[in-house]
Amino acid sequence: MMTGKERIDAVLSHQEADKIALDFGATPTTGIHVKQIAALRQHYGLENKPVKVIEPFQMLGEVDDELAKLWNVDAIGVSGTCDMMGHRQENFVEKRMPCGQVVLLPECFNMKQENGNTYIFPQGDTNVPPSATMPESGYFFDAIERVPATDFDTELKLEDNLEEFTLISDNDLTYWKGALNRARATGRSVVANIGGTGLGDIALVPAMSLKNPKGIRAIADWYMSTMAREDFLHEIFERQTDIAIQNLDKINREAGKCIDVIYICGTDFGTQDSQFCSADALDSLYGDAYRKVNNWIHQNTGWKTFKHCCGAIVPLLDKLIDFGFDIVNPVQINAAGMDPQFLKANFGSKVTFWGGGIDTQKVLPLATPQQVKEQVYQLCDIFGTHGGFVFTSIHNIQANVPLENVVALMDAISEVRK
Repeated sequence: MMTGKERIDAVLSHQEADKIALDFGATPTTGIHVKQIAALRQHYGLENKPVKVIEPFQMLGEVDDELAKLWNVDAIGVSGTCDMMGHRQENFVEKRMPCGQVVLLPECFNMKQENGNTYIFPQGDTNVPPSATMPESGYFFDAIERVPATDFDTELKLEDNLEEFTLISDNDLTYWKGALNRARATGRSVVANIGGTGLGDIALVPAMSLKNPKGIRAIADWYMSTMAREDFLHEIFERQTDIAIQNLDKINREAGKCIDVIYICGTDFGTQDSQFCSADALDSLYGDAYRKVNNWIHQNTGWKTFKHCCGAIVPLLDKLIDFGFDIVNPVQINAAGMDPQFLKANFGSKVTFWGGGIDTQKVLPLATPQQVKEQVYQLCDIFGTHGGFVFTSIHNIQANVPLENVVALMDAISEVRK
């Protein structure tokens, strides 16, 4: 029987593995909400204990060794020393969320409730304005824009949009070496989310980790700037990728052989029915930067590069492949034109589909358990031939999906993989 690493290595090389490769929890777009993790642990009779939050923006719970072994998960993720709000990932303690669930969060993760909403602060510093909020009855956080839209006649400073893009410290390099070696020892495929390559990712633009962000930080302002300030954004991307490659080089020298897949970018270019831009516009704005990063990785490492991009992206897929991306996620099969058979027939030999295992918009939350199982069987049959497929849900499994449907999902993929 193949190890998780061997299995994912095979499918990334577009070869048949001994069974469908599986990921839950290795990336910020293949995770499971902390509420679901707690319910699943109870369902399987595991110890009743607070679940560790590994990504607080979306409130994703840790798929720990018990669950990974139970599901025979093939991938393990490694992220940096701080989360998206700048909290160092250490000294985890029990904290009660507004919904009543007790979870594990860093001790410095400070929350303030006001008018039913819950606010959190960059780096946990309550002396500065909050950078994210969870609405009343919500289950994850939304970024707060703290910088007003800029005047398009104003000359901007390049450094203002580079503040969070810094060279890795010696201490953090030591962390990466240890964390990656521990992940390699599991026998699973190691997915590294090193950061610094998320060009234009709208979740990162507001800079929730910075106490006093400056520059283009309002979401609408950023999108307008992709048309009105293309040359300026090119300069930002050029500097960001220079810094990123220096960091990738340092990590590669220390523990590069421990990495199999690197999460490059979560910037979305698709909507439910169309695209944010044309393929030519995508190339004009992002092409040079993406090629620069992917080319460096492919020339200097054995890593495969992972691109998250939601929506109806068929008109953009050839361009993403041309940029050098090896993996596309989440494979949103319910978006316009994203027919599974069409995707597999036309792109299955060129790119690995990491996702597309279950429709998380309609089927998983709304269908019956039997219908969930039937879709899993169908999609594994389509995507699973000739490699090039890692099964996971289409984006993260959300808090209020019926537990019986999540269990049906896990049961079905387990049956397929026997």
